[in-house]
Amino acid sequence: MKFLKYFRKSSFKKKADGDFFLNLIKTKKPKSFLEVGVFHGVTARNVCELLYQIHSGDFKYIGLDLFEENSDTKSEIIPNTNFSNPFKRIYFRYIKRQNPYSIEAVGDLLKKFKKNIHLIKGNSNHILKKIDMAKIEYVFLDGGHDYETIKNDLNSCIEVINNRGTILCDDYNLSYAPGVKNAIDEFVKNNNFKCEILHNSRFAKIEKS
Repeated sequence: MKFLKYFRKSSFKKKADGDFFLNLIKTKKPKSFLEVGVFHGVTARNVCELLYQIHSGDFKYIGLDLFEENSDTKSEIIPNTNFSNPFKRIYFRYIKRQNPYSIEAVGDLLKKFKKNIHLIKGNSNHILKKIDMAKIEYVFLDGGHDYETIKNDLNSCIEVINNRGTILCDDYNLSYAPGVKNAIDEFVKNNNFKCEILHNSRFAKIEKS
């Protein structure tokens, strides 16, 4: 399966990055998937398409994001939601009449899978503690890049690892967000987990040793 952009912005600037990501998911074939950091919903749509191919309608996708451009956490890196492509600006402003970085717009992109998805608007520092991680098999962390946020997200998802699931972290070795690497390395060491650094140090895949 090839990674598609769906006329929206994605953290995967290169198609090869998206294809590599989907192949990682495909090897595990999870039935329950949690994404932290949904952004425009491009990754969510690709994941749902993949899981539908594997499991038909028998899968669950949960997506968590701030879904707003102003963060109450000043140290966080908020993604640039503005399009450089004028056709995309016109499309969303005048045709779709949507802010692509909104829970409504992402829900619209995922409406094909409305019975399988659950989108949550909020800060992962607060929301993840309320999610039943015993029912999650695979987590993709691409939300806040602050050290404390990554630390919280990982600790909140630790039950997934203990149940033989997988946490995949994006932007492991991002030069302008060193807190990502620091938090992941600390989490893996403290819990004696296995961590594979993949795809030119972009991803960190964490599993039980």
